[in-house]
Amino acid sequence: MPGIVLVGAQWGDEGKGKITDLIAHDFDFVVRFQGGNNAGHTVIHGDKKLALHLIPSGIMYPSVTPLIGNGCVIDPRVLIEEMDMLEGEGFSTERLLISGNAHLIMPYHLALDHESERRLGVNEIGTTKRGIGPAYQDKATRSGIRVQDLLDEHILRLKVQTALVEKNDLLTKIYGAEPFDAETICTDYLRYAQRLTPHITESSQLLNEALHEGKWVLFEGAQGTLLDIDHGTYPFVTSSSCTAGGAVIGSGVGPTTINKVLGIAKAYITRVGSGPFPTELSDEIGAKLGNVGSEFGTTTGRARRCGWYDAVIVKYAAQVNGLTDLCITKLDVLSCLETIKVCVAYEHEGRRYTTVPGSQSAFHHATPIYEELPGWQTDITGCRTFEELPRQARDYIEYIEELSGVQVSLIAVGPDRRQTITRGWQTR
Repeated sequence: MPGIVLVGAQWGDEGKGKITDLIAHDFDFVVRFQGGNNAGHTVIHGDKKLALHLIPSGIMYPSVTPLIGNGCVIDPRVLIEEMDMLEGEGFSTERLLISGNAHLIMPYHLALDHESERRLGVNEIGTTKRGIGPAYQDKATRSGIRVQDLLDEHILRLKVQTALVEKNDLLTKIYGAEPFDAETICTDYLRYAQRLTPHITESSQLLNEALHEGKWVLFEGAQGTLLDIDHGTYPFVTSSSCTAGGAVIGSGVGPTTINKVLGIAKAYITRVGSGPFPTELSDEIGAKLGNVGSEFGTTTGRARRCGWYDAVIVKYAAQVNGLTDLCITKLDVLSCLETIKVCVAYEHEGRRYTTVPGSQSAFHHATPIYEELPGWQTDITGCRTFEELPRQARDYIEYIEELSGVQVSLIAVGPDRRQTITRGWQTR
């Protein structure tokens, strides 16, 4: 069964969009299996820089069918805006499919997300305030509104009216915010339905039939392993399963259909929002990485926190996801440094950790243990083979490979899809 999962091996923002765009032409389907428009993939297409938040990166290829899976939560207004943006740039969205079992983000979800973060104050989680968490919360309490509900006006109206009994009480009595009107919401969402109805499908059956016929499916994750609701740095995580296991849950295929898992990691590490970050650099080196690497969130525009490559996290990601291959992105950014550090372990209260500690407190207060390697301080953006890289850069990649126990099969040395070194990566 030719299914391949692509996941982030750090805290997201690893460059998954570029790599999906690079390899998507080999696939028949590209499936987004979790998250919502709290994620962002930046894709460079010719002289155009496109930011995608919901639509899978495979939309760029006419031969690929992009599909938003049942594990996603969808703000239809944002999705339609993204479709219009792509159409305006010359990319057809006619092939886009949306699972009828995906859940909808409603206006009250955005309001609750914003009010909850405001009330937490300095203890805020650092959400994108896009309504993602509240939408998944309603999914878990079986009170959510799904994409397929757009197809039945009676059901949509009933569900919105029922939801607002509780949501308006929360907004007005707990948060002191304005209530929502059911008729206004239904009018807007029925208008969205007119645009989206041709794209709604029963995705699980479609994908299973495609895999059975020998078609190739790429499951594209958003965020990263350390933001997974179960396996991330809880509570500073997203609300969905963004590890490889989430691919089968969020698309409706079986685990035996997956034969490769490609993990994406930066040659250093970044994080957006709150939460522990053992190798964070709050000095001029961190600032330099942020400036050279243009480290600003695709979705929020927030500056990303930067730090040294953390081999403990990537080793953990390799285990949790069952990684078969690694891709290292932004290796070119490290060309600005004379020496480079790699975190190989943590220390906390006299104990050494070579994997992510099970204790939240131990992880939060962990002291990184580093090995220092020489830099190469030369432009590598023109390199197209592993052998063309400076010896120090090759040593760095091989050291990462050794620490993770996973082959580094792809290396990105620039933002363009052509600025990628293939090192043993094969799909078909």
